[in-house]
Amino acid sequence: MGIEDWRSEINAIDDQLLRLLNMRAQLAVQVGQSKKLAGFALCDPIREQEVIERAVRANPGPLADQAIVELFRCIIRESRRVEARAMDQEDQADS
Repeated sequence: MGIEDWRSEINAIDDQLLRLLNMRAQLAVQVGQSKKLAGFALCDPIREQEVIERAVRANPGPLADQAIVELFRCIIRESRRVEARAMDQEDQADS
């Protein structure tokens, strides 16, 4: 395989990652709606830590565990932002 073949595979994986991250964000919005209905806080530090720990345990490498921690912190932070934005839009629509 040549470099262009490897790059093509990387591009395909990047496309899958984007699709999966956006699917995850859509689910986060649904979770946020459920939290709102139940009167729960948007941020759940215990759950966030569980997600990170689960990802680290599942990491087969070669990515370092610390890289997994940092990636999932970013994913969680963005999920919270998407949830909050959706809740704000919902609140504005209700007004």
